[in-house]
Amino acid sequence: MEDNRPTSALTIAGSDSGGGAGIQADLKAFAAHGVHGLSAIAALTAQHTRGVTAVHVPPVAFLRAQLDACFDDFRIGAVKLGMLATAEVIHAVADALEAHRPPHVVLDPVMVATSGAKLLADDALDAMRTRLLPLATVLTPNMPEAELLLGHSITSGGDAEAALAELRGMGAATVLLKGGHLHEGAMVVDRYADAGCTLRFEHARRDVDGHGTGCTLASAIAANLCLGLPPREACAAATDYIATALRTAYRPGRSTVAVLDHLANLKQL
Repeated sequence: MEDNRPTSALTIAGSDSGGGAGIQADLKAFAAHGVHGLSAIAALTAQHTRGVTAVHVPPVAFLRAQLDACFDDFRIGAVKLGMLATAEVIHAVADALEAHRPPHVVLDPVMVATSGAKLLADDALDAMRTRLLPLATVLTPNMPEAELLLGHSITSGGDAEAALAELRGMGAATVLLKGGHLHEGAMVVDRYADAGCTLRFEHARRDVDGHGTGCTLASAIAANLCLGLPPREACAAATDYIATALRTAYRPGRSTVAVLDHLANLKQL
């Protein structure tokens, strides 16, 4: 029997009450790509543009109920993973992914706060390495997150190139290593590697204190995978999406933090 349901994208991540990152950014990115968005909230945050004031992790049984509801009714083409705060949450998500086997999993390993503080306990970091990396179609760490996953520093372009192979060796099919933290001149260099090639996606560095860029990038990749693009093209298109959204980013709060303009790409049409 023909399945006429549209392909949906599911985000499993934390909620951002300030609307700039997390679940809220993910759903905006899905919508901007014309993809129906689903969500399973793994953490609740009280936050604004000046910081996070509280975090609540719902009972894992409730997270499982959300996941079961989504997989039971929708045709899920890609799952985006964001903030998964504890080892128990990570194991619950990994169990669901192994049970339902969605076509694609995009893992944004949210482990380091903007301040540099480590967000995951050691057991959660180990669970991410052993349970989630082998399930990832695309892994999208920034430099501090890659350093935590690998256990060593990345201080140069050469280090970043070597890190791509190491991260793929940990189980991820494809790696997009974000270059925002590594200053290599006027351009931001995001490095991509899959089984067949390595690529560099370069965009002009902007003097913008952007919020939610990592969440949005991973969600844009997931949306592009739902639209049928292979990982290489999905990642290239997603980095372009971020670059455009940063150009017209705006400041809705009292701080200098800017929120991405998810409609910027549509305004160009």
